[in-house]
Amino acid sequence: MQTTVIRSKRKSFSMQLKESGLIVRAPLWANEREIEDFILKHRSWIEKQARKQAERKRRAAEAEPIGFDEMKRLAKQATLYIPGRVEYYARLIGVTYGRITIRNQRSRWGSCSAKGNLNFNCLLMLTPPEVIDSVVVHELCHRKEMNHSARFYAEVLRVFPEYRRWDRWLKENGGVLMERAFGTA
Repeated sequence: MQTTVIRSKRKSFSMQLKESGLIVRAPLWANEREIEDFILKHRSWIEKQARKQAERKRRAAEAEPIGFDEMKRLAKQATLYIPGRVEYYARLIGVTYGRITIRNQRSRWGSCSAKGNLNFNCLLMLTPPEVIDSVVVHELCHRKEMNHSARFYAEVLRVFPEYRRWDRWLKENGGVLMERAFGTA
C-alpha cells in the first residue's frame, strides 16, 4: 500500500485511508521508527477501513450511477425541501441563519460558514428524512458552537436525540451515494 507521510507543526499523529493509499500526518519531531510504530499500532484500523472501502465500491458498482439529469432533479427537490427543515429546526435551537445553498459536493453533506450561511448536498435527498434532519441540526448547532466540542454535541442531542443513529447511517451508506454520483468517495 502506498504510504505518504506529511509532517507539520502538529502535536499528534493522524491517518487517513484514501484510494491512493495511506496518508499519515506526523509532527515535525517524529522519526521514521515512531511513524512505523504508529502505523503498526493501527494496522487493524487500516485493514478495517480498506474492507469498508472495498465493500462501498462493490455496492456502488451494483447500483445505478447518478447522472446529470438526476442530480439536477435532486438539487431542485432539495431546494424545495431543505429550507423548510432549516426553518423548523432554527426555531427549536433558537438561532438565525443566512443564505441556504444546495450543492452537489463530493465530500461534504453540509457546512455552516462563520456568517451563518448554510450549504447542503443535494444527495441528501436520496437518504431517509431523519438523515436530512440530522445534517440540518448539525449545521444549525454550529450557529451556537463553531466546533465539535461536548457542548456542541449536547445541543445537537438536545434537539435531535436520534442524531447518532442517523449520523451512523450516513457514515455507513453515504460513501455509496458519493461513489454513485462522482465515481469516488
